[in-house]
Formats: sequence, C-alpha cells, structure tokens
Amino acid sequence: MPDTLVQPVRFGSNSGQPVTRRDGIAKVTGAATFAADNQPAGLLHAVYLPATIARGRVTHLDVAAAEAHPGVVQIITPADRPPLDGDPSAKPTPFSFRIDVLQDDTVRYAGQPIALVLGETLEAATEGARLLAPRYAAETARTALDDETPFAFEPAGFGLPAGAEHGDVAGGHAAATQAVDVTYETAAQYHNAMETHAVVAAWEGDHLTLDMPSQALAMSCGAYAYFFGIPAENVTLRSPYLGGGFGSKAFTTGPQVLAILAARMTGRPVKLSLTRQQMFGPVGHRGATRQRLRLGADVAAALTVIDHESIAATSSFDDFVEPAANASQGLYSAQALRAAHRAVRLDVGTPGPMRAPGEASGSAALECAMDELAQEAGIDPLEFRLRNYAETEPGTGKPYSSKALRQCYDQAAERFGWAGRPLAPRQMRDEAGLLVGWGMGTALFPAPMFAAEARATLRPDGSALVETSAADMGQGAWTALAQIAADSLGLPLDRVEFRAGHSDLPDAGVAGGSGHTATAGTALHAAGGDVIRQLGEIAAADEASPLHGAGNAGFVARDGRLCVAGDEERSEAFADILARAGGAALIGNGSGSRAPEDAERWAMNAHGAVFAEVKVDPDLCQMRVTRLVGAFAAGRIINPKLAESQLMGGMIWGTSFALHEEARHDRHTGRIVNADFAGYHIAVNADVQGLEVITVHEDDPHVNALGIKGVGEIGVTGTVGAIANAIWHATGTRVRRFPIRVRDLLEAGSPVG
Repeated sequence: MPDTLVQPVRFGSNSGQPVTRRDGIAKVTGAATFAADNQPAGLLHAVYLPATIARGRVTHLDVAAAEAHPGVVQIITPADRPPLDGDPSAKPTPFSFRIDVLQDDTVRYAGQPIALVLGETLEAATEGARLLAPRYAAETARTALDDETPFAFEPAGFGLPAGAEHGDVAGGHAAATQAVDVTYETAAQYHNAMETHAVVAAWEGDHLTLDMPSQALAMSCGAYAYFFGIPAENVTLRSPYLGGGFGSKAFTTGPQVLAILAARMTGRPVKLSLTRQQMFGPVGHRGATRQRLRLGADVAAALTVIDHESIAATSSFDDFVEPAANASQGLYSAQALRAAHRAVRLDVGTPGPMRAPGEASGSAALECAMDELAQEAGIDPLEFRLRNYAETEPGTGKPYSSKALRQCYDQAAERFGWAGRPLAPRQMRDEAGLLVGWGMGTALFPAPMFAAEARATLRPDGSALVETSAADMGQGAWTALAQIAADSLGLPLDRVEFRAGHSDLPDAGVAGGSGHTATAGTALHAAGGDVIRQLGEIAAADEASPLHGAGNAGFVARDGRLCVAGDEERSEAFADILARAGGAALIGNGSGSRAPEDAERWAMNAHGAVFAEVKVDPDLCQMRVTRLVGAFAAGRIINPKLAESQLMGGMIWGTSFALHEEARHDRHTGRIVNADFAGYHIAVNADVQGLEVITVHEDDPHVNALGIKGVGEIGVTGTVGAIANAIWHATGTRVRRFPIRVRDLLEAGSPVG
C-alpha cells in the first residue's frame, strides 16, 4: 500500500499526525459529563406523553388521575400551557423547523408531544404520563408515499432543494442507443445516536442556562432566546460532550422548548431526556424517497442524458424534502441533465438533515442505475464510470478545485482486485458454495465552509489557550482542531489548552455538512497567525531581541520559538520576547469563511470510490458483506487516525442503509412499530468483516487556506450502491428498494439453483 496518510508539513508538525483523541479517556472511563448527567439542586424531571395515533385530535386527558400521583408536581397540556414569546410556527434561524409545543389538541404524527408531566423523580413523571390515559378522535393516517398526491414546490433555501437542468434533455433521450428507465425506493431512517436528545434547563431571572447536546451553539442560543423573549446573550449553552448527532442536534426541538418553559413556570431546574422510542418522532429523520432515473448512453458508452426525479416524504405541517436528485448534478458528465424534486405530505414528524442528506439516498439510486446502464451497454461498470466521470462541474463548466477521482478509482480497484471480474452475474462461488458478487459505487460530497470565529491567547510562559465554541459529536473534532491551533502557534500540542463546547466562546458555526473542521480550523489558524504577527512586531522593534529589525524578512513559529523566515537559526523563545515586553499575554482573533469569488470560480467536492464483495447463500438468500474497500480524496488530512475512523463509520452506515435500516409504520395507527433497537436494525460488529480505507493524497489550494475538506459523510455515498450492485452480480436479481431484504430475493425466485 502506498503511504497515502502522510501529509507534507505546511506550517507545523502536529497536523498530519495520528494523535489519539483528547476526550477519549474521559469518555471510556465515565468522567465525561453529558447533558443528562447534570443534577442541579432542586431538579424536576420532565416526561412528555407521545401521541399514539398519527392523525386526529386529543379528546381527553385524565389530568386528575395524574395529579393525584404523590410524586407529580405539575402537568402542562394545551389547555393550560403559558404562551411563548415567539411563534412556534416561525423559523427564527436559517436552519429552523416548526416545533410542537402543545399549541393545540391536534395530532399530526405519532410520537408528537401531547402533554408534559413534571415529577420529583423520573419514575413519578413517567407514571404520571401513563396515568393521563389519552383518548383520541382519530383520522386515517397517511404514512406511505402512495397515500397522497405528490406536489411540486418552489425552491426556498434550506429544506426545499432547487434541482437543476441543463442541455437538451429530450434530445439526450433521443440520442441514446442504450437506455434504462428504473425506479428505486429508499425507506425512512431515523437518527439513533447513542446519546438521545436531552436538556437541563435553569432560569435565574431572565438568564437561561442550558445543558444540552448541540451541533450549533450560537445559533441555538438565538433560537431559544426568540421563543422566550430574551436577548441571545442571556442564554448560556453548555455542550462539552455529545454522544453523536448526525445532523439532528443542530436544531431547536419542541420537547426541549417545553422543558425550558416548565423550568420558567416552576422556578426550578428541569431535566428532560428522550427515551429511545421518542427518538422516532420530533427530532428529524431521513425521509423516504421514490426515485425514477432515466439514463442514456451512445454507441461509445458516453452518457447522453441523466434524468433523475425524486419524490420524497415530508410532514403535513412543514417542509423538508430529501434532496436526493441533487446527487446526480456533479458526478457524471452527460450532454443533458435534469434533477427534479417533488414531495408528499404524510402524517410523520418533519424530516431533516441526516448524515449525507440527499447524497446518501440519491447516490444509492444513481449508482445502481449506472450499473444497470453499463450492463445494457455490455461494459465493465468501472470502465463505464471512467468514461463518464466529470472533470468540470456539469452545467456550469466550473473546474473542480482538484481532480483526484481517477486516483480513487485506480487505488481502490487495485487494492480490491477488481481486474478480471466477470461481467455476467452468478459466475463466482466460494469454497463453501456461496454465491459471490462484486460491485462498486462512486462517492461524492460537497466541501462546504460556513463562518466561524476563534481566539488564541499566548501566555507569558510561552504556552497557549485557544478557544472556539466547536462541537465534537464523537468524530474527534476537538483533537483535530487543537492540532491545527498548535501548528498555527508553532507549539507542541501539549503546550496548548483547547476550550470548546460553550456558547460564551467565539462562535464556531455549525458542526455539520462535513464543513466543521475546515471552518473552525481556518478560524483557529487565523487566530494563531494573529498572535504570531503581534509577537513578530514586538520582537522586530525590540533592540534587545536577536530578531530586531527582521520584520521585513517575516517570521515563522517553531516549537515555541519565533524564527526569521529563511534563517531559522536566528530565533528567540516566545516567553523571552513577552518577558521583555512586560510579561502580558497576547490575544489574537481569527475568522474562517470562504471568499465568494472562490466559490464562484471553483467547484469543490470530496471524491471517492467504494468496492464491495457480497456473499449470498443460494438456498436461504442470506446476504453478507465480506469486503469493502474505499478510497477517498478529501483534501489535507489533519489526523489520519480520526479520518480513517470517520470514513469507516460512513461505510458501515452505508452497509446499514443497504441491508438493515427501515422504519415501518402500522397502517392502522400510523405508529412506527419498530421504534427501538430490537426492531430497528442497524449494522453491528457481526455485519462488518473486511473493511479497508485508503486516503488518497490530495493538495487542493482552492478549497480553503488549509486545504481541508470533510470526511464525515462521503463514506456513506458510494457504499450503498456498491453493495446493491454486488448483490446483483452474485444473484442476477436486481432489487430496487432499500434496505434489500432476504424476502426480496426469495420473492424474486433468486438465487436458488
């Protein structure tokens, strides 16, 4: 294997090193304090009662029975809920949803909060909620894509994707000598982080303190301030540890607002922690999709058209449409492209961003359709992709900021051993007689940047404190960001104290979209650079310094010393420079964002390719993924250990998507019948056998000053289609729905024989 993990030193020696997570010991020993671990004095426990129908009204709650429980303190229902200062149907931030906070007695989905019970103990509150014994006037629930007519919508930013169209789509269809017209379906999936959503809320006058997991601390403070009519600076949000998020913890949720309201009503701290079952309701999910793909190619196997239309489930009361068709926009070059979206209103909680939103669902269908077209053309699937991958962004012609996709194909295929794969299905068996199939998929994910701020303080002893309100959901962001900060200051990592996870710190933006390390890291890099600039000015003006007069030459920071650029023997320790200047600390500030002109000039993505081997029992139709090899080009890798872990995690999620994850609704009540880890299946250790990640070296000078892209989501894309294509190659049966089940193969009469 080529040594692809080692990155060239750019401004220091910390980045590029496989540093162990800074928070690892605290988490595995139980010392880490998550939101629900907080137990302030006078704490009340809150439990909300979830609706057990999906559509209708609550006609009765037995409040008297619940109030009679000796441990119940208060019950809040739509009949007596105090008003909020902000409208719960409004969207106070760019990434807001309408929330359920007992506005009325209407039930819009199963699991919606219909009452809140406060108790002296969790057990009392739980029993009080049970005693409410709700009765309903139920209406017929709509929970499947065929239950309502799809509607078109005007794109409106977050939640309503724009789609795209360029070239002569009708002409592209007419010009095709080989074509496929196929429909793929993906099931609804639900965020199931190890840590469920929780909050501990406490008021002191008009100041609110929140302990809660958050992927967007500053934005969340603004949202909660809106609902309670206080300035954003009056909200303190502490989020030192998160047990996973996947997109679901970047937004305000109704249960958390209700807990905050209860704390204000009672004058006591209130804790609310969702049960596992309650995660299947008001905190977002990946909506189900039905995607029609019509692809055409000419006699040279060059794409003439990509026509991708997606229908996605959304809620009856808000708008978030899984942008699945957008997965077709940037990956393959075709004479014409159309990516379009419609939606279906169902009686479900509002969907939302879930790891690789759009790209995960869309690439699953696209990669299978590409394989089907390669089959029609009689060409190897890898060769077909090599002929058609885009070298400039389709539709805009913007050049990609780097071109590493070909290396991803080459390195993953070589490691996997793809050469010599038989073109026809059902040609390979192992020594035990199991059918063996090989499939592949291409991975693509945008490389966004948001906006962030950071602060760096160089202390008189030459050590440093760096601060930003970054969130670490478990991916190791705090470790990688500390490495960037240490390099920006020219200090060893153990000389840098890193503070994050608190809203009083500089705003680190949103931890999402695979853009957090790039955004917050650029801000930290700038803050460290600001400190070194100030230090250089002091040293250059100090006649007692060996650096006196060297300002025009410039300085670099190395191992706690300031050195003249190009003459690093001429240097002085940070502490000595500061001591002669009076011993005061230096404070630097920095921001991170992308210049609009860069985004207008360049198309910026991370790329990858995933190859899968699947074995299928010819009698029982049981499927097992036995090998996954993924190669990814994701810019400068700050921490190879953490990056590899994230990419592996994405590929495992792709396995889960392909073979396991599916929320199933009871057609009578509309409830999700598998709302737990017993029935909602995800990939576990036994499902993961051979798994290998290759990071392809990539220097991208345009994506940002550090050349960083994201690795959190791209591993999902490509993997789903690779597994499905491998199942076809093993069995000769094409299953066009996810997850692929044993039943699907049995009903198709495959692969028996």
